[in-house]
Amino acid sequence: MIEVVQAFDREPIAQLPGDDAAALERKLSAAFKRFKDRKGWLKPHQRIEVLRKLATLMEAKREHFATQIAREGGKPYTDALIETDRAIDGVRNAAELLRTRAGSEIPMGITPASDNRHAWTIAEPIGVVAAISAFNHPLNLVVHQVAPAIATGCPVIVKPASATPLSCFELVELVQQAGMPEGWVQTFLPEERGLSEAFATDARVAFLSFIGSARVGWHLRSKLAPGARCALEHGGAAPAIVDKSADLDRIIDPIVKGGYYHAGQVCVSLQRIYVHTDLHNEFVDRLAARVAALRVGDPVRPETEVGPLITPAESDRVEKWIDEAVSAGAKQRGGGRLSATTLKPTVLVNPPKDAKVSTLEVFGPLTCVYPFTSLSEAIAEANSLPVAFQSSIFTRDLASAFEAAEGLDASAVMINDHTAFRTDWMPFAGRHESGYGIGGIPYTAHEMTAEKMIVFKL
Repeated sequence: MIEVVQAFDREPIAQLPGDDAAALERKLSAAFKRFKDRKGWLKPHQRIEVLRKLATLMEAKREHFATQIAREGGKPYTDALIETDRAIDGVRNAAELLRTRAGSEIPMGITPASDNRHAWTIAEPIGVVAAISAFNHPLNLVVHQVAPAIATGCPVIVKPASATPLSCFELVELVQQAGMPEGWVQTFLPEERGLSEAFATDARVAFLSFIGSARVGWHLRSKLAPGARCALEHGGAAPAIVDKSADLDRIIDPIVKGGYYHAGQVCVSLQRIYVHTDLHNEFVDRLAARVAALRVGDPVRPETEVGPLITPAESDRVEKWIDEAVSAGAKQRGGGRLSATTLKPTVLVNPPKDAKVSTLEVFGPLTCVYPFTSLSEAIAEANSLPVAFQSSIFTRDLASAFEAAEGLDASAVMINDHTAFRTDWMPFAGRHESGYGIGGIPYTAHEMTAEKMIVFKL
């Protein structure tokens, strides 16, 4: 049995049975059988109906899902409500894709060899999808993997994070209630670690959707069966630049949201802030004051803005990294320990460039502030790490905005917004060590599609 506990106080919530090797084999066999039976594939209108019913069922459990997300994952209730709403909208987005998902005509008759032919493409499901999800968005991340699989007609088996499996299990139950036949959408909760690799690398898996650490993701990619495709979503140490023209009255709140949302446990959480020397001291004072005012505590309480980290071990690690940076010369504003899992938000001013907090993904309630004198210098520092996901610049100068937009090494550059901004229909992808492939509901659906060309000779 796998015990699920509340992130904030470690109180038990539930116990779930784990899957052994025999259970994994049954689930993979069932999914593969569904895919190989082409005559049994669900028609587009059937998939639309399932997705629409699923969204309605989720709406009826909106507050329940939000409370559960807060309990198992530690995300503050108000943010968990937003996650639930996004998940519901994501399911609807997946259903809408089927109105426009189509192939295209391939020109023929333009050479003598291609005369008397017509050709077009159709979109088919790629095959069995193995989805491995993360703890920090236990409902919405699963929706990003399961809903596109339903839309494209792929059988999917989803492995939630062992710390936060409840939302995933309930979502899959609702999928069944929405009319999805058995074997199309299943859960997998391994009772031992090695089974996760066996699951992801099985020869019957056509597509791996992985959200988690770079170490694990790149390892699994190296072990995939021949022909299998994948999408990997890792993380980074997202940078933001505060140009000398920035309006401090307008930027502090979005920066605080981007850095401390879900206690910094977001793959594009704002971590490194480069501030022009003309604004540096005032910016630090304003940022520290706003961070100190954040309400920290039990995520189930509606007033809480910053909750716990997922485990005491993660709190220990982040606290150690902060202490190391301070010992090496960084100035600390705020911080401290509230409980075994809960850290008070911290600002570190000018930590060493080789400190862990400057070079690695913190995944905790911490931002680091560094001074700069020229925009080109700030862009170079922002681009100095082997991770690259989303970046941002705060400026009122159009030339600076364009210079940063073109110069920052990132898959997305936000102008006057924090790095953690995301909508569920936009492309979402890490570069370099930060990931592989493209996420976002429509883009994931495309990744799960195999294109077939049909050539008709008259």
